[in-house]
Amino acid sequence: METLLYFRTLSPVGPLFLAASTKGLVRLEFEARVQNLNPKTAQLKESSKVLAPYLNQLNEYFAGRRREFSIPLDLRGTDFQLECWRALLDIPYGETRSYRDLARTIGHPNAFRAVGMSNNRNPIAIVVPCHRVIAADGSLCGYGGGLDIKRKLLDLEQASLHPSVPTSKAARASAWP
Repeated sequence: METLLYFRTLSPVGPLFLAASTKGLVRLEFEARVQNLNPKTAQLKESSKVLAPYLNQLNEYFAGRRREFSIPLDLRGTDFQLECWRALLDIPYGETRSYRDLARTIGHPNAFRAVGMSNNRNPIAIVVPCHRVIAADGSLCGYGGGLDIKRKLLDLEQASLHPSVPTSKAARASAWP
């Protein structure tokens, strides 16, 4: 039986559940939507110490100081899901793609609904950025954490790509040496 180390933490988008194997992050889920682990194959043991590097990178992301994660991942799914999730990792920070774009990227141009289902099963939210996938018409749709969280994540990325510039003379004087 495998032991997965886990930790629960608060974040700007609500409580998160993280779990890692000896190979890397297995789960990063919104607390309200944690998928059950098979108790016959895995047991959980709490460890904030082991999860600290993952938490540090998440905190940097939420502070707008991290655009790419460098933590090891232990992605587990079908071959098709793994293809989809790896393609998500290639979507640049602050950009979006449609489900159709993602289907084309993985070589299955008509499988946009299957891509959507794979995104729905993504066990590593935020780091494997399924929040960057939108409808073909540009609207937000289908996010396990809820559309409000999807909007917050996309807004966070846009804000750190385009930080606001002080406009008043006093603000400029205090912002620049």
